Amino acid sequence: MNQSSKGQKKPRRKLRFPILSERLLPYMLRLKKWFRRASILGVIVFVAIAGLYFYLRMQSLPDSTISQTSQMLDLNGNVIDTFHGGENRRSVTLENISHYVIDATLAVEDRRFYNHAGFDLKGMARAVVVNVQSMSTKQGASTLTQQLARNLYLTHERTWQRKLKEAMYTAQLEMKYTKDDILGMYLNQIYYGHGAYGIEAAAKLYFGKHASELSIAESTMLAGIPKGPKYYSPYLNMKNAKDRQFVILEAMKEGGSINEEQAASAFGEVLQFKPLSTLQQEGFAPYFRDYIRYLAVEKFGIDSELLNKGGITIYTTLDQEAQAAAEESINRVIPESSTQQAALIAIDPRNGYIKALVGGRDYKNNQFNRVFASTRQPGSTFKPFLYLTAIQSSFMSPLTRFKSEPTVFSYDEGRKTYEPHNYNDKYTNDYIDMRQAISGSDNIYAVNTIMTVGANKVIDAARKLGIDSPMNPVPSLALGTFPVSPFEMASAYGTFANAGVHVEPVAILRIEDYKGQVLYEAKETANQVITAAEAYVMTNLMESVFDMGGTAHRVASVIKRPIAGKTGTTATDAWLVGYTPELAAAVWVGYDKDRKLSVAEAHRAAPIFASFIEGSLSTVPPKLFAMPEGVVNVYIDPTSGKLAAATCPNRRMETLLVGTVPTEVCGSMASTNGTSSGGIGKDKNEHQRSWWDDLKRWWKD
Repeated sequence: MNQSSKGQKKPRRKLRFPILSERLLPYMLRLKKWFRRASILGVIVFVAIAGLYFYLRMQSLPDSTISQTSQMLDLNGNVIDTFHGGENRRSVTLENISHYVIDATLAVEDRRFYNHAGFDLKGMARAVVVNVQSMSTKQGASTLTQQLARNLYLTHERTWQRKLKEAMYTAQLEMKYTKDDILGMYLNQIYYGHGAYGIEAAAKLYFGKHASELSIAESTMLAGIPKGPKYYSPYLNMKNAKDRQFVILEAMKEGGSINEEQAASAFGEVLQFKPLSTLQQEGFAPYFRDYIRYLAVEKFGIDSELLNKGGITIYTTLDQEAQAAAEESINRVIPESSTQQAALIAIDPRNGYIKALVGGRDYKNNQFNRVFASTRQPGSTFKPFLYLTAIQSSFMSPLTRFKSEPTVFSYDEGRKTYEPHNYNDKYTNDYIDMRQAISGSDNIYAVNTIMTVGANKVIDAARKLGIDSPMNPVPSLALGTFPVSPFEMASAYGTFANAGVHVEPVAILRIEDYKGQVLYEAKETANQVITAAEAYVMTNLMESVFDMGGTAHRVASVIKRPIAGKTGTTATDAWLVGYTPELAAAVWVGYDKDRKLSVAEAHRAAPIFASFIEGSLSTVPPKLFAMPEGVVNVYIDPTSGKLAAATCPNRRMETLLVGTVPTEVCGSMASTNGTSSGGIGKDKNEHQRSWWDDLKRWWKD
């Protein structure tokens, strides 16, 4: 039996649950098939996700629509104007933003910001639950990155296409930037109401502070506004703003960034908001601001789009105190009801900085800048260029005398004649010297001078000092008949104040982009165009204009410091151009349509000038004009032009260039070597005593 069984096959083992196995087999086969399909699908999804990741990684984000506010600063760094294309924004780094702002924003907008990759799934789920329970859209689920993507690159339309793009851009932002970068961009982009975009602009708008200086109370107030700028603006609804602030403080307390005591203190703090009306500076230095825009765009090549939206900073030379003094002086002297116009420009002669500029009395109604108008005759304010030419020549000196009487001059080889007149036809009918001619503005002396030295040389001298306007070599040039702008006059007179060194006027010191990179920087252009001695002699002569008998003596008592200058009057224009060692200024008054001036209207330039000089330099101690080498002070007899001995009935100290001192002496047989007992000359103590007398006069009421 054992042997027969060896050749037989071993019977198959019977299954314990044959019916159950037969039933499961199809499911197992189907499961295997679905598992295989799921695996393939998983691989496809993985490849798709990886491909999308690398695709998004390689793609560039669209150009941002963000714009930044450009600023114009004065000489002391104060903002005098802003430029923006409807969006007031000033970007700052995250380090320059108060950490209270950061904590408040994260607490209320995206408390898991640093723990998600752009999409907060937990936050989405929580928002869904809250919204379903309240049957509303009470809670949103957008992260800061999503909000940033939407604000930078998209509109706020509610379409699936926009949502898909938002998701793509959100992922790209998270790939390309760090969390701190994203947070910084968000805080510089978000809208805080009333035209303020970004936390820096908001801090300035609401509290007049930098974003780095904001307190807990201020930060939580601002952090609540972006949710609804019109609804939560403290300017529009303080109750809503405080309610929102309370929510944010509670969220910060819950998150552990502040404690109960800090939250209570911040909520109870009375915030000091800046009035919206004071934030606009439309009335301050508008003509100067227009001039800066012109220079930046037209002269220095700054793109107007960059100026309006690029966040550039323009550093200017404007002195707000000087500008305020200029505007106030004009408004005080010219009645509000008058339609008479005025222009004033002040330049620091030492560096060319334009400290103040008023182009007219009513910018809102008329934006024409009269400081640069080259249509007005300067009148007698042109004469210093003539007399400079005279003292530079070998023909004349301040002691040269001509007779002041009605005179007909022939020129062009006798083919033409010219008959000038003095103001109101007043003549001395006697011989006068250059000092008398300047202080009394004698026209006959001036034409005699130009006929002596030559009109072409006068033009050359004026050109060296900075006069660029067209001029013709005719006798009437001596009386300022060819139009010159106040800008040119102030610049030219500044050369006398600066010891003969002409410095090109400067209004913009430098321009920087939003990163602080320099786009333009001014370089000083200074040239010694006349000698210091020549400039000093002219200054000394023009000081006489403010002495008794001078055309500006009426305002001498107002000015408590050494001053030199010249008045000028035509039928339609009145001027005073003058200077101290620190400031050169030109004042013009008149009408735009060449209407003739009354006597009272013609006398308004000098009071404006005097008020401005004292107002703008009120904190600056009086300073004497420095006496250089190459000049000498001597006593002369004004009636003869000779040196004056002690016996001369009229003695006057005169400043002359070395080498031009007279050799003849009045009233003495003394030698002419300057050592006679008549006080001829060069005694330094006498010179200092005369300055002391002048200084006492300047300070006298």
